[in-house]
Amino acid sequence: MTDIEIRPSRDQDMAAVTAIYRHHVLHGSASFETEPPDATEMRRRRAEIVGRDLPHLVLTEAEVVRGYAYAGLYRPRAAYGDTVEDSVYLAPDAAGRGFGRRLLAAVIEACTRRGRRQMVAVVGDSANVASIGLHEALGFRRVGTLTSVGYKHGRWLDTVLLQRALGDGDASPPAARD
Repeated sequence: MTDIEIRPSRDQDMAAVTAIYRHHVLHGSASFETEPPDATEMRRRRAEIVGRDLPHLVLTEAEVVRGYAYAGLYRPRAAYGDTVEDSVYLAPDAAGRGFGRRLLAAVIEACTRRGRRQMVAVVGDSANVASIGLHEALGFRRVGTLTSVGYKHGRWLDTVLLQRALGDGDASPPAARD
């Protein structure tokens, strides 16, 4: 049986993370970036997420990074502080093996443990049925579609918004943050 592990990302994982994201920027519509960031920028982004006590995880198979996922702040203003936005990316040959589900579940769990209350998914391209289905399978509900808000690969793209409560959700006030 193959050794699969989900763990916090490390600096030495960032070359693989950068390569995975590069593929999605150049060939997919999940990200609306059109120029892939380099490893230095990806390390900076990771440091910002980890510095906010948010999860940045990798899934490894036989110690090879096969995908990554993280949660970032949904919006920078203080009132949004308990809401996070998830992102999940897999190596092209790792899709369809349940890795995305495992990574997203781990990010949900990590954010819940940290006291976050809502998670939002902003899925690039309404034709991205795999990502939409993944989120719905893990308790997200569709809350809207922004039509033709991005233009990439010669076509207009929608974004599909999904949301799920974490922990108590909105049943009680959030804990105070430092």
